[in-house]
Amino acid sequence: WRDPWHSPGPRYEEMPLYKERGCYICHQGVRMLEGVRQAQWLTKTKLVEGLPPAVQAIMDNPALGLQELEERAKHMVSHARLWDTAEAAPRRERYCPMLFENLIHICRLMSGKYPSLSKRMLARNCRIAATWERESILLQVRGLSGILMNSVTPIPPVASKEEILATKEHVLETFYPIAPTIDLQEVNVYKELNDTGFRDGYPYSHPHTLFFLESASVRTDRFRPEQLRAKMLMFAFGNALAKAKALHGNDPKVLEQPIVVQSIGTDGQLFQFMVFQLNTTDLVPNDGVKNLVWIDSDQNLYERAQCVPEVKKGVVTKPAGISGFQPDTFKKFLALYLHGTV
Repeated sequence: WRDPWHSPGPRYEEMPLYKERGCYICHQGVRMLEGVRQAQWLTKTKLVEGLPPAVQAIMDNPALGLQELEERAKHMVSHARLWDTAEAAPRRERYCPMLFENLIHICRLMSGKYPSLSKRMLARNCRIAATWERESILLQVRGLSGILMNSVTPIPPVASKEEILATKEHVLETFYPIAPTIDLQEVNVYKELNDTGFRDGYPYSHPHTLFFLESASVRTDRFRPEQLRAKMLMFAFGNALAKAKALHGNDPKVLEQPIVVQSIGTDGQLFQFMVFQLNTTDLVPNDGVKNLVWIDSDQNLYERAQCVPEVKKGVVTKPAGISGFQPDTFKKFLALYLHGTV
């Protein structure tokens, strides 16, 4: 008799999905040693520092009245860090998701001025599957992909055709002797699948922005900022590639209409902003048109949250409250939310 709860299970070689050729998988738990450089090589992407001009123009547009929301945003930070719970100091796993919900709430207030913002949908725990080849390596992005905001209409391309063609001259950085697949999970039991995670006919079918919350209270359980940016790039690329293959099929080619997916990552204080544009699905060779990514990294929303006042010799040296609030970081969050509508 074999106890089914303690059975070793079938051997990999006997499983129906077993293949001789290995596949390297990037999932939520992968921490890339080389960070963004490694993700750039895997996704055939050129990096541009800072946010694209289209997003910067939204931030600088006085007609939008973003300044009016700054005080409300500061109030929402205080709510998440100081007032949300009876605890003296809320834990990160409590205040990080609450801060995200508060910021999204402020962004939704703009739907009165821009009704098309109401044609958005937040999807939690959605799964993504995207498969591609890079040189002679088979790669996949699989599994849960953060909190995904979908929209009825896609984000228009942020780079012109001239900028896209200029990427042919860009040379991708390598990091020999380190293998580009280091830290990815190698498997032999897999299915080559491309799936956006949504059924055909779903009205909010276009990926808009991915949100990654690093809310673990233990520091070692959280991704370092460089690793988080690499994960953001891989999953933004995976969502864009799955959508491109759903629209245009599996044949590798340069896209007439590039697909743009944004990504925002935070640990409740430090924010990472990213805009990714998929220009080509021809990812095997190193030459030709590259994809583009704009990254604005390590932006603090506030410097310090003093939950309990610091008292020395009967004198309050540091009062309770939020200090060093950075309104520009909030404006970037709001500008990415408005991008594609304004």
